[in-house]
Amino acid sequence: MNEAFMNKLKKALVGQTIKKVEYLSPKHSKEYLGWDYQPCEIHLSNGVILTPSADDEGNNAGAIITNIEGIGTIGVDRE
Repeated sequence: MNEAFMNKLKKALVGQTIKKVEYLSPKHSKEYLGWDYQPCEIHLSNGVILTPSADDEGNNAGAIITNIEGIGTIGVDRE
């Protein structure tokens, strides 16, 4: 990644607090993104929302791999 991109990313994420974690609703997932699956979104204190995608083109919802003991991966949901 280039330095300008990394600096912008750090500015947006470093030091923020997670305010909410919730799965995107099936309605919003389908209407806004065209996805059949619902990802787990992370809402930060500065208004940034992190929505995992299967790829950088936004083709489908994505999972989050973690080091949280007993969880490992936060998967997608399908309702």
